Amino acid sequence: MNNNIKTLFLLAALTALMIFLGKVIGGQTGMMVAFILAIGMNFFSYWFSDKMVLRMYNAQEVDPSQAPELHQIVEDLAREAGLPKPRVYVIPTESPNAFATGRNPEHAVVAVTEGILRLMTPTELKGVLGHEMGHVKHRDILIQTVAATLAGAIMIVANMAKWGAIMGAGSSQEGDDRGGMGNLGMLVMAIMAPFAAMLIQMAISRSREYLADEAGAQFTHNPESLARALEKLAYGVQATPMQVSPATEPLFIVNPLTGGGLMSLFSTHPPIEERIARLRAMRSY
Repeated sequence: MNNNIKTLFLLAALTALMIFLGKVIGGQTGMMVAFILAIGMNFFSYWFSDKMVLRMYNAQEVDPSQAPELHQIVEDLAREAGLPKPRVYVIPTESPNAFATGRNPEHAVVAVTEGILRLMTPTELKGVLGHEMGHVKHRDILIQTVAATLAGAIMIVANMAKWGAIMGAGSSQEGDDRGGMGNLGMLVMAIMAPFAAMLIQMAISRSREYLADEAGAQFTHNPESLARALEKLAYGVQATPMQVSPATEPLFIVNPLTGGGLMSLFSTHPPIEERIARLRAMRSY
């Protein structure tokens, strides 16, 4: 319950950030436009974000005749979790990864890459899909896609604001209309807003990854299967990184973008080493 309250607060913070950015750019009118846009984005995310994400990565639905073992694993996990069986998609890339999306468990989708199907044993793949079913069970799939859509919109609006400030657009506008900010202030805000959106996304995603790991271990009755899968994924994404939108990166089971050191501090995913250690500290369910 505390995690859900925190998540709702952070989603509200994303919406407020977008509205504030609208005020900085266009005063009261910009604030109202951003408010309407935020409502529209939430509505769009609820109904269409799963289709958008699947199309973005050229995911193709497969039926049981095309991928019988994959479908059997998903069906077994859905039964164990007490959920409807999600639709199953395959993404044509060698980078190993997976995600779940959809507005609720009745309209859920799990998507895996061709690379992860080649890399994992059936037991390890079950661990990965158990994690994704954990996201479905906790309804993270809607929360994460709404957050991704709002963060993506903030990045677009901030980019418009940045170029508007550089070009001097709206320099004749009263400072009070834009919260007392001139073009320099607008430029600073335009640079900082995507960073703030990323931090909010990170706060939403990190705690939910741990919960999904725990649920996956429960559904498979084998924490070690997901721990071994995460070890393979850590090397696999480094060897074959995936080109993804930063706004949708939190949807994947592991960060599909390369980058260690300082960049790992700002990842929306917890450190893989810590996730593996937590899993191996669990007793088998």
